[in-house]
Amino acid sequence: MLGDVLRQGLPAMVLDEAWLSLLLMVGTVMLVGGGRRLSRRHVPWRRPRAFLLESVATFQVCACTNELRLLANVPPKPHVALTLTYLFTVLHGLTLAGSTCNPCGTLQQVLDSGVSGKQGGLKVAAQFFGAVLARICMQHIWSLGIAQVHAEALTQGCSEPIQTSATQAFCIELLFSAVFQLTVLQLESIRPRLRVHLVALLITVLVYGGGNLTGAIFNPALAFSLHASCFHDKFWDYSLVYWMAPSLGSVLVAIVWGEILPLIF
Repeated sequence: MLGDVLRQGLPAMVLDEAWLSLLLMVGTVMLVGGGRRLSRRHVPWRRPRAFLLESVATFQVCACTNELRLLANVPPKPHVALTLTYLFTVLHGLTLAGSTCNPCGTLQQVLDSGVSGKQGGLKVAAQFFGAVLARICMQHIWSLGIAQVHAEALTQGCSEPIQTSATQAFCIELLFSAVFQLTVLQLESIRPRLRVHLVALLITVLVYGGGNLTGAIFNPALAFSLHASCFHDKFWDYSLVYWMAPSLGSVLVAIVWGEILPLIF
């Protein structure tokens, strides 16, 4: 796909900035991989180690998505953005095994009694810590002025990701969260290397279907990292759409998966 972009003769500045963003994201993945290995080897205490592993994993997802969002307008649209979404989702799945990186996924585990309430709270705290840290780090990198798109992102403020009514946005994020969590549960028995591709394909399809309306985020920590300024300006609207809706979707999945489906099957 990137080869197709090159053959179309786009301006060199656009291509250079796209490659810089890709290098930045790959570098982030490598840095986090090293940090996770060090945490496993040199942090003997279970809870601090779990906090570090979850926080750096969420940092990777949020940092890469912050940068990936800047490539949304690279032509041909939306093919480049969707291809990169799929590829980096696969990369996250392969390199962050064992981490949730999503408060709704953690809520699902707590509701299914997979983890205790204390463990769930620790993971959610780690996820938001990683999300905030990713936001701060990416803004610092953008402030270096390496690429024009970085400077534009710093001055943009709230990018208004909600391009529909609050009610419809709430329903979209709730539905997407429920579909995602239910599919992940259904795919648990599939071997991991195949599962990451199926999950990545699902996320890409959801982004294609609802990305122009809400961003199709269905991850409260990621939503806050991407749109912190929007939460500052319109806290209740954005918390309702990006926090409450996906959380409610996880609760509905827990009810369907744990109470309704066993009665049917």
